Amino acid sequence: MPSLKYKDIKKMNKEDIEKKLKELKLELVKSKVHTSKTGSSKIKEIKKMIAKILTFNKSNKTEDKLKS
Repeated sequence: MPSLKYKDIKKMNKEDIEKKLKELKLELVKSKVHTSKTGSSKIKEIKKMIAKILTFNKSNKTEDKLKS
């Protein structure tokens, strides 16, 4: 799974961002099940990508409030 960059998130529309967030959360659950077999490096990467998306969403909401 390639890393998700902030500039890539900026290019996405809201629907794509929500879809990607759902996919990552599902993948996180699956990875937690298989952690004993594979290791936790994949889990860390997924959590970082989820955090980037959530941070982007929150920053957009505050920018929208400031503009209004």
